[in-house]
Amino acid sequence: MLYLASKSPRRAELLQRLGLSHRLLDVDVPEVRAPGEGAADYVRRVARDKARAGWSLVAGEPGARVLGADTEVVLDEEVFGKPADAADAAAMLRRLSGRTHTVLSAVVVVDAAGERETLSRTAVRFAPLDEAAIAAYVATGEAMGKAGAYAIQGRAEAFVEHLSGSYSGVMGLPVHETARLLDATTAAAQHDTGARAAMAG
Repeated sequence: MLYLASKSPRRAELLQRLGLSHRLLDVDVPEVRAPGEGAADYVRRVARDKARAGWSLVAGEPGARVLGADTEVVLDEEVFGKPADAADAAAMLRRLSGRTHTVLSAVVVVDAAGERETLSRTAVRFAPLDEAAIAAYVATGEAMGKAGAYAIQGRAEAFVEHLSGSYSGVMGLPVHETARLLDATTAAAQHDTGARAAMAG
């Protein structure tokens, strides 16, 4: 059974697009960047912490796999997390306006065979945004709870002039990379099962 260690409905939706049945695990992992920690290292660590926290709940279940993920918006090596309030959301959007930022999306899968991970990098360029556009968007409430204060699958898609990388990664789970990672863990698990069977024989 595949478990998703995430409260994000977007990640659950993206897994469903892959035709993968899964169950949700409610894990509480601090998302605090350590001093001097690189943005990519931070995103990988948080995804790993989520996957490990989920694995601790189901490790005794045969065939269990846990997927943890983290997605962050990065501009000039500064990680833009979820806005604290509407003013914070507007401030983030002003800084992203007319510039290209990077969206890092890390995925980690943990099972009895160990851990595997992947990292998606997507470059996103926003059009220049005036104050009226920013205020109108923030007023929709869509910015809250989203890294970088925007949801690309929502009204903020109109802000994007150019995207190079994974659209689904910006949503929260890079589908192509996740599918390859899960295929790899499935192959590893089958190999491990076959090896044990051969030894037992």
